[in-house]
Amino acid sequence: MNKIQGLLRSTRAATAVEYGLILALIFIAAMSAMTAVGKSANTMWNHVSDTSTEAMNRN
Repeated sequence: MNKIQGLLRSTRAATAVEYGLILALIFIAAMSAMTAVGKSANTMWNHVSDTSTEAMNRN
């Protein structure tokens, strides 16, 4: 029990938790950005495919 109380009072433990939270926020932001870029790229390539298919079917 004394070890847990000592850990709760430790500034090193608080700093580790803060770094962990910062890392989690960076990870969430990066995943959100990659998801947005992926969706945008998918839409673009679908448009290219549809346009190419239409052009080939006209002849």
